[in-house]
Amino acid sequence: MGPDYIDPMFHTAATNRPCRNLDPVLTSEAYVRDCFASHCQEVDYALVEGVMGLFDGVRIEDSDPDFASTAHIARLLDLPIILVIDCSRLSGSVAAIAHGYRSFDSRINLAGVILNRVGSDRHLDLLKDALEPLNLPIFGILRRQEDITIPDRHLGLIPTAELEYLESIFERLAHLAKTCFDWDKLLPLLKSKVGVQTRYIASVRKSKVINPKSKIQNPSHWSLKKASLKIAIARDRAFNFYYQDNLDILEQLGAELIFWSPIEDELPEDIYGLYFGGGFPEVFAKMLAENILARTRVRQAILTGMPTYAECGGLMYLCEQLVDFDKQNYSMVGVIPTTTVMGKRLTLGYRRAIALHDSLLFKSGESIWGHEFHRSQLTSSPQQPIFDLQGSIEGWQFENIHASYVHLHFGGNLTVPQKFLDRCLQFSRKIR
Repeated sequence: MGPDYIDPMFHTAATNRPCRNLDPVLTSEAYVRDCFASHCQEVDYALVEGVMGLFDGVRIEDSDPDFASTAHIARLLDLPIILVIDCSRLSGSVAAIAHGYRSFDSRINLAGVILNRVGSDRHLDLLKDALEPLNLPIFGILRRQEDITIPDRHLGLIPTAELEYLESIFERLAHLAKTCFDWDKLLPLLKSKVGVQTRYIASVRKSKVINPKSKIQNPSHWSLKKASLKIAIARDRAFNFYYQDNLDILEQLGAELIFWSPIEDELPEDIYGLYFGGGFPEVFAKMLAENILARTRVRQAILTGMPTYAECGGLMYLCEQLVDFDKQNYSMVGVIPTTTVMGKRLTLGYRRAIALHDSLLFKSGESIWGHEFHRSQLTSSPQQPIFDLQGSIEGWQFENIHASYVHLHFGGNLTVPQKFLDRCLQFSRKIR
């Protein structure tokens, strides 16, 4: 759920299946339903990780105050809720917490609880005694596990690609899963609903509207498969913040995705577009700077007119310089005339972005919901910004560049990837 990137990396690594973000702010309620239904078709069990507290949402225009909360998604998808309670400083009060969550909204189905960070057998007895009058099933009991930790840093957990001992963590967690949960009670709740009709990504081909706010153009005239439209996707330890749906949508529209590493590789040949996602270029700034050939070829490609889409970390990489937390200065690609400086201030939250001018992806006045999450700032303002964020201006745009701190989910507006690929196709025809 939500706009997170790092937790889905762990889900993907544990299940060996791509994780999907169910976010009605960045997309729509209809898209969330279709996405969930589509990816439940060939699985036996489905699990949605909640975001923040059960009822913590956002008010979007005239929506309910818990819009996009875990409770909202549970209602939307008709899913039972399993409440995980941190019991480290609780005994009898656990019953008040469980009762409060269950009775707060009669529209949700609170199926039971998992007791986390239980200290001793005596502690467990007190918790069970308190919960017994509620007749609320206990699906699992996890003792305190001080020796199982995942390190974090300035934007949350350290991503899976950087953890050398990830498999050993998974093995220990798997043992806990086998021994600490009542699977006879749990599995029926996780059973995937089969036979659900869905439009989802296939609707891109058929030009059906999966987001009522999106006007979908028919892409059939592009003949992208015949054109072999290759798009270079930067993906490595420095760039790994991608919604899986964004990549899927690009492929469904006919693009061939070529993954490469700005840390280790040369820029792939015979490509007609560049996509730089977010990530941690500040952590790997020295390595990015040392790959001079990659930086040079990216700069050359962009200066020849190659369409380029860059979000957050991608924006930082395209700047002239990057100053990390240790005040060390590193050269980046240099097509955006500003410097990125890391700082303590966290910029975080949903953003309603309104296009200020006609650009690579937007018409002036168009709006889209996005998300910001960064601790860096730019040393100068853009001469022609992309977005008005209802209080500030943001984003660097040139004829062939969209570079912004705002992360976008293409399911929220399918015209964005369509316009990007259309420009990539025009570029391919120009240089062939």
